[in-house]
Amino acid sequence: MKTNPSFAHRNLPRLLLQAREAVMAHTRPSLRAHGLSDQQWRVLRVLGEHAGEAGGVETGRVAREAFILGPSLTGVLGRMERDGLIGRSRCPEDARRSVVRATAEGLAMAATLSTAIESHYAWLEDRLGKARLAQLYALLDEVIALEQPADVTEDLETDTAP
Repeated sequence: MKTNPSFAHRNLPRLLLQAREAVMAHTRPSLRAHGLSDQQWRVLRVLGEHAGEAGGVETGRVAREAFILGPSLTGVLGRMERDGLIGRSRCPEDARRSVVRATAEGLAMAATLSTAIESHYAWLEDRLGKARLAQLYALLDEVIALEQPADVTEDLETDTAP
């Protein structure tokens, strides 16, 4: 007879997923009211964060930063382009790659949504306290860094060097 395994620690991946879903429960109604999926919002958020980059954002970078697999990203970008939220073009340095940028309509939608999302973050900060929320961010950043393969961590350190 097989016994159940004994775990000394709580299920961290499940807790992180539960925390994500708890936070997203406040965000999803606003996204849906604007006709956006979670994935489309992540893409729009990434593009909004890089809106100042004149050449756009390479799709591989969008996939990495939005945590969307390439084949799924293709469909997401197609729907967003159809809806006038993004524009795609070939990378000027390498025609095999494509770049994406948010349209004025996409940036306006991101700005509108950011108001509701930031108000939820302010509520969270009010409940947890500024120091504890900063601690949560720092701990999550630390866990992410610890779990990165050595070559990725070295690349990140090189990218941020002065």
